[in-house]
Amino acid sequence: MAVKTPHQNVTFESSGTQAHGYLALPESGKGPGVIVIQEWWGLTDHIRDIADRLAAQGFVALAPDLYGGAITHDGEEAGQMMSQLPEERGAELLSGAVDYLLASESVTSTKLGTIGFCMGGGFVLQLAAQQGEKISAAVPFYGVGQGVPNDFSGVRAAVQGHYANFDDLYPVADAKAQEEQIRLESGAEVQYFYYDGKHAFHNDENPAGNYDAQLAALAWQRAVDFLRQKAS
Repeated sequence: MAVKTPHQNVTFESSGTQAHGYLALPESGKGPGVIVIQEWWGLTDHIRDIADRLAAQGFVALAPDLYGGAITHDGEEAGQMMSQLPEERGAELLSGAVDYLLASESVTSTKLGTIGFCMGGGFVLQLAAQQGEKISAAVPFYGVGQGVPNDFSGVRAAVQGHYANFDDLYPVADAKAQEEQIRLESGAEVQYFYYDGKHAFHNDENPAGNYDAQLAALAWQRAVDFLRQKAS
């Protein structure tokens, strides 16, 4: 679903090193900031499109490149790439992205939203737990992987989750347990939605063919409305 918005590749500092990302801007050039976190495939056209679509809705959207330019469409290779990303390095890259957006003259909000998918959904929750008051809205889509934290007590963001009832990578029972754990440990506003779909139902480029246009549209509208309410 290609949407054309002003965009550029950017470089930002991350724990003394340089990191890179894709920045999409609204037509006005200014708006609330949102961090978009990639799936295990890398910073693909699909993730760039997510950033563009958010920019079209008025957000300044930054998608950090967690793999340093590597992209794959092979599941086995994607799993290897994800496992080779140390949790600490992922956290450092995302922390740098947060600082970059909050310092940007294009960003009108004092706090940020974050949205991520698959591996990125896990890192959404980690980012919210580690960054505390800097994150006001966290939107994980079927979050899995090493980014998912064990302790949610640091979460200060409102959380809206999107999970699949027939997810073969993350059983719905685990998602429901996680929803309750976040609520109990953080005291934050938490709402998970559960869809009659499979893992990655939102990704129209998913090699497994799990994309469901109707579910994706519903989840997307909910996510955008939530970000507009909580991250603006």
